[in-house]
Amino acid sequence: MAGSKKQLDDLKKFRKELEILKEKKRVLEEEQRRAPPPKKKKPKAAKKAAKKAAKKAAPKKKPKPAKKAAPKKRPKKVRPKKPAARPRRRPKPEPEEITKTPEEEADEEEITDEEIQNFQVGKANMEQLINRVCEMLAKNQSEGMFQSEVWRRLKLTVRDGFRLALKLEWLGIISREKVLEKGRWTYKLLLKRTPISTRSIVDAPCLTCPVEQKCTPDGEVSPYTCDLIRDWVIADAKRRRKRG
Repeated sequence: MAGSKKQLDDLKKFRKELEILKEKKRVLEEEQRRAPPPKKKKPKAAKKAAKKAAKKAAPKKKPKPAKKAAPKKRPKKVRPKKPAARPRRRPKPEPEEITKTPEEEADEEEITDEEIQNFQVGKANMEQLINRVCEMLAKNQSEGMFQSEVWRRLKLTVRDGFRLALKLEWLGIISREKVLEKGRWTYKLLLKRTPISTRSIVDAPCLTCPVEQKCTPDGEVSPYTCDLIRDWVIADAKRRRKRG
């Protein structure tokens, strides 16, 4: 019994080994079917014969002619460069001397307050001269007048006209405004107030009228119908025209 059992075990092992071998064989066959077919190797003698035949069939290339050696170039003679001529410098123009106008010279002159207060134009009546300046400025009260124009009309020198303007400014009658005119500095005179003058009533007939007490707007003697007042007004107007 022991011997037969052992035989049975051996038989079982043999069968298992057989099955394993069959399985390996099957796997190998499957791999061979999937793998690409191997390339047939040409024999070496056939390869050599094929190369010789290809060489004979190909056209022979003509040998290229040998290139001629290029003649050597002679080095060019380098001439020394002449030094560049320096540009001539133009002489700088000398600054023009700016000549000052008589007005500018008079403006730079130092004048004391005492000289301004006591200024007198020759033998001229200063009260009349001041009144004439005020009359001219009153006509152009908004714009004023250049001091050179005022001096020209009064026939004064630049020095006297400039000092007269300073005196009028000191008295508070005019104001001087510095302006640029035609590239030069000058002054424009503007009237601030009209000076009080007694000249307008000096020759008035009312001061020596014998019937002044009876003179009323509605009476027999009236300023509206007075011949003396009419003659006085006409005479004063004629004087003003001659002066202007």
